[in-house]
Amino acid sequence: MRRITSRNATFQQWQALLTNRNKRQRAREFLVQGVRPITVAVERGWPVHALLYDGDRSLSRWARELLRSVPADQFAMSSNLLAELGEKNEAGGEVIAVMEIPADDLERIAVGDRFLGVLFDRPTNPGNIGSIVRSADAFGADGLIVTGHAADLYDPRSVRASTGSLFAVPAVRVPSPREVMAWLAAKRAGGIPVAVVGTDENGEADIFDFDLTGPVLLLVGNETAGLSAAWRELCDHVVRIPMVGSASSLNAANAATVVLYEVSRQRAGATRRVG
Repeated sequence: MRRITSRNATFQQWQALLTNRNKRQRAREFLVQGVRPITVAVERGWPVHALLYDGDRSLSRWARELLRSVPADQFAMSSNLLAELGEKNEAGGEVIAVMEIPADDLERIAVGDRFLGVLFDRPTNPGNIGSIVRSADAFGADGLIVTGHAADLYDPRSVRASTGSLFAVPAVRVPSPREVMAWLAAKRAGGIPVAVVGTDENGEADIFDFDLTGPVLLLVGNETAGLSAAWRELCDHVVRIPMVGSASSLNAANAATVVLYEVSRQRAGATRRVG
């Protein structure tokens, strides 16, 4: 255990992980705040490089057990410095974990006969990424793919918005459709007919009328521009969410949640009919 009471070089490295995407990438590390996210990460076996804890107060039973059981470097910090790394957010709490960023390998996402994947095309809002990860987890998706020039999956706002689901659902960043389509081609060649289904207000069918019970990769477009032209061309089908109000579209995370719920509803109904 080491104690940090000043904004020394080590502290500044951790602080940079909050705000500097390039430094997160070079270090292959990011900060995780909050009891539930850290707990889920540890339960799922994510590598923890360091645990930073409040050295100025008595720790909870959870924090003491975490420090006892997780093999990681430990740093006792003054309360004000820990609060800075927690961005003065109550979720930061008494412990912050420095986690390892996993490889961006599409093979981390399991593809089977009931595959359900979500692809987010060029998201600009980190909070939306985290919200979609959370919905993907809630409705049983196998993984999330973030493509193109996008907000960072490991931005603290993404991590917080996911409320721990980032550690339960494999999430992978890829630069372009080419890598995804090559991955899907291999799965299709192996006998799994994954359909690429885009979402757009001008889709060919309402989601409620479209069969989503087979293996499917759902595409969600950029918050402002929607799906790119490249992804539109690669879609096997494009579906729409029927709306009756004055709004012409939904927030990207809300739209993804609606479609994921519909997939879950259809598949549950199909299972009951078979049973």
